[in-house]
This record gives sequence, structure tokens and C-alpha cells, in this order.
Amino acid sequence: MAKLIKMPEIAANATSAVIIQWSRKEGEAIKAGECLAEIETDKAVIEYDADSNGVLGKILAAAGQEVEVGAPIAVLFEEGETEVDIAALLAAAGVAVEPPVGAGTTASATASASAAATTGAADPEREPDAAASGRIFASPLARRLAQERGLALAGMTGSGPHGRIVRRDVEAAAQAAPATAAAAAIAAAGSDATPPAIVIPSASAAQDSAAFTDIPHSGMRRTIARRLSESKASIPHFYLSADCRMDRLLALRAEINAAGTRKISVNDFIVKAVAAALQSVPDMNVSWTEAALRKYQQADISVAVSTEGGLITPVVRNAGSKTLSAISREIVDLAARARSGALAPNEYQGGSFTVSNLGMFGVREFSAIINPPQAAILAVGATLSQPVVVDGQLAVAQVMKVTLSVDHRAVDGALAAQWLAAFQRCIENPLSALI
Repeated sequence: MAKLIKMPEIAANATSAVIIQWSRKEGEAIKAGECLAEIETDKAVIEYDADSNGVLGKILAAAGQEVEVGAPIAVLFEEGETEVDIAALLAAAGVAVEPPVGAGTTASATASASAAATTGAADPEREPDAAASGRIFASPLARRLAQERGLALAGMTGSGPHGRIVRRDVEAAAQAAPATAAAAAIAAAGSDATPPAIVIPSASAAQDSAAFTDIPHSGMRRTIARRLSESKASIPHFYLSADCRMDRLLALRAEINAAGTRKISVNDFIVKAVAAALQSVPDMNVSWTEAALRKYQQADISVAVSTEGGLITPVVRNAGSKTLSAISREIVDLAARARSGALAPNEYQGGSFTVSNLGMFGVREFSAIINPPQAAILAVGATLSQPVVVDGQLAVAQVMKVTLSVDHRAVDGALAAQWLAAFQRCIENPLSALI
């Protein structure tokens, strides 16, 4: 029996996602576990696998469309099935469908009526009907982008199924808007009608108007903006800083790298030291919820990774139980897949503490914004040669400054200071974190 395929909730709390491309064409068979479509969440592109064998009978949401979670995106036929009442399937799922005039409700007829289901309702966007009714058919994402850019959908030529206006059409119109405006002004000036007064901008004004380009926000960038705005607005941050002597750690790292086949980074040591300090001060390994203080049983360390789309934080699970080489291997793999958009949701969700390291860019120190729902994040600066006093004598040492951002609802200052001291001990006596 045929069944509807619905947009899954791939990422926690996601309300919609975008279909990047379908891996099968209508009429092609697919087996359970094979990739049916590639779907873009706010963090990555995920392969959506079929959960049963069948034939992709009808695609209801075209590539490039933003679709609400739970909305029908396709119809899966059983093998050998040809006559399917798609309208009945949609109706049974509570989705309104408007069949085309004079058509039946079998697969061949209803397929045309069910062009796309992006907002919980199948949209019968047949071009003849659209022209007759004067309605403008556009995907929800296209409508939102047009509204943000102050563009009218009327007059745009849709490149989607049945002339539907999709994201790429709005972006093309946005790029063409300045040229269109200029052409209109020239045409008006050359008409028989009394030309309007034309104000010629100064050179500086013209330069100002051409000195920027609007780059549309990605879903990932919007999510980052929303989450960090919520974090700063709702979480009472406080900050503690410490200087960590790095001489022993750097010497141990050089010795390990000289003897081993895998190169260990300073960041690998930091992740290990953070996990060791959380084991030493377990009351720091918590997060705030409205109902209770959630205490974690293991140190799952999120590591901030910069990608083209924005910051993402893949998680090293149970870092306290792993060797330096295992942590190094895992971070390299997670970071590479984060930059290619290939992380699964469970690989970047659910950490208990975050490390953000800008030391490799020469940043001396900075304060990071807490990654909710976590209660703390450690900002790591560069290791620099600095004067220090040792036994009353002036000397030069390698020093790394770190700044701990803490959620004061979940952690008090004394506890945060206790944890930071434990972290500093692990860094300055690195063997203690490895034993």
C-alpha cells in the first residue's frame, strides 16, 4: 500500500528544512536504507534514507524548497503498484488538496494536483490554474526572502515546478534590481512625458551606494544569530581568567610527537585537560533547566570549528576516558566533516562543555558566549613568551591565557574558580591529566 513520506525532524527543535536534491526520480525503485534525498538543516546536509522498499511514485516537494517538519514531501508506492489515490492519502493525513478541474484521483491525475507540500498543505500549483486565478505561487522560503529584500513576487518568472517561484528566482531578482531601476529611470527620462527632476548624486554618495553587497543569510547563520542572542539575553554570564604556564606541556608534546606517528596538537591537550578538570570538579559539569540542575555523568566536550557557513561545535564524547591520540584523531575527523557539512545531528548536539580556541590565530585573549544549554565555555588564547617571576627571579616562560564564561544560574563563582584552578593544574602538570 502506498504511503506518504514526510519531512523528518532531523535536528532537535527544527521546524523546517530544505530539500537539496532527490537521489531518486519518480518511478525509480529504492530499498530500505538507501539515500532518498539530501536535506539541509541549520547545521549540515543530511542524507535521508528510505525506511522501507518501494518505488518513488510522486515527489511533492521539489529540490530547493523549504518544507515544514511533518509535511508530506513524496509518495512511496509498493512495488508493482500503479493506481494510487494520492488525494485520499493526503486527506487521511489531514492535508488539504485541490484536485485539478475534470481530473480523477488516481496517481496519474492527482500527481499534477499535488505539486508541493511545504507548509502542511499540498499546493495545487498548475500553471494554467495560476494564470487564470491571478495567484502567485512561491515557496515559503522565496516569499520570506522577497519580503526581507523588499521585492515584489509579481513579475518574477518562477523556475520551480509548474512555474513556482523558488529561492534562486528571488536571489536573481535581487541582483537584477539595481539594473532594472536604472533602466526604468533612463526610459522615463527619454519619454515624451515631462521628465521628473533628476538629482545627480555626488561622487562620494555614488561610492557609498556601491560600497556594499547584501549576502543572504543562510539557515545556519540565522540559527547562530538566534541562539547567541538568546544566550546573551537570557544567561547571566560571568567571567574568570587565568594564565597557564605551558613550558612542561610543550616539552611533553614535542617528546610525544617525536616518538609517535600521529602529531598531537595543543588543542588536544586542552580538551583532555578540560575533561580531567570536570572529573575532578564534577559539580561544574552541569546545565540549567527550569525544572532542575542537570548534572552530567561524563565529560562530552564540544569543540568550536569555523566553517564557511558559521561556527559549529562537534562533540568529543566521554573525552575523559580517551587517550590523547584518540582525541586528536576524533577532532580531526569531526572538524573535516563539519567543514564539508557531513556531520550527523548526534555529532554536534548534546555536549556538556565547550572549548573555543583562537590561539592559532594569534589572539591573546577573548571572552566567548556560552553555547546553550551548556553552563560554561572556555576561551583559549595564544601561547606567548612572557616575563614571569620564579623563586623571586625574573624569567621568561610560555604562557597561555584562558577565560572561562559561566552561567551564574547553574554555577557560583567559587565553584567556577575551583574548576579553573583544576584545569590550570592539568595544563601546567600535563602528565596528571594523562594518568
